[in-house]
Amino acid sequence: MYARERQRQILDSLTGSGRVAVAALAAQFEVTTETIRRDLDQLAERGLLDRVHGGAVARRTTAVEPDLESRRITNIEAKRRLALAAARLLPADPHAAVLLDAGSTTGELLPHLSGRRGPVITNAPAIAQGALVHTDLAVHVLPGRVRPATEAAVGSATVDAIRLLHPEIVFLGCNGLGPEGFTTPDPDEAAVKSAMAASALRRVVLADSSKFGATHLVAFAALGDVDALVTDMEPPAELRTLLDEAGVEVITA
Repeated sequence: MYARERQRQILDSLTGSGRVAVAALAAQFEVTTETIRRDLDQLAERGLLDRVHGGAVARRTTAVEPDLESRRITNIEAKRRLALAAARLLPADPHAAVLLDAGSTTGELLPHLSGRRGPVITNAPAIAQGALVHTDLAVHVLPGRVRPATEAAVGSATVDAIRLLHPEIVFLGCNGLGPEGFTTPDPDEAAVKSAMAASALRRVVLADSSKFGATHLVAFAALGDVDALVTDMEPPAELRTLLDEAGVEVITA
């Protein structure tokens, strides 16, 4: 069995039980404990589990939310692959309105807006500034209080403004993805994401595999509230089944 398939099965076991042991996994896969430890270390490096003595546990949900500047310089290539795959979902009509959530991954969509003519709406001043490079676009920045950690506009003014909009498509980011849906740590930001999802005709979430199994404070959308998930790795079997049952198209970049 290849390491990638073994690691996928380890994640499946972790999704079901919440904890795995090195000795039990070595016996299950008929490999050495050193091989299993290496698998677990690699999965931990990718943020898919937490290592503990003798094995691993499902990712904890109390991790400090990284600031936007930190996220801008991590996993850049993966984020660009996600953006390239997500760009294929842009409306064929170049005049259709596009709504972009704040975030380092959604920001990677900016180069793919070249040639479009319609409005681009965002709650991220940095994304709006980047969109101005494409002079044919009508760039709209949503009002609100700018949250320092993510540089996203949030608050009642933001939510009220979104409720008046009906964009063709929205591209959203998330911090966690599991049976409970799509989650994020901040209630104000969750309210904005929920309003965005409710406003758009088509809803797309961009989330790399480190988000699988992570749960944060607030769920802003159930699995069935999203039309497509763009990610970099096949979700664990249990989560994939839930996504399929919810009618979510899973696109692996």
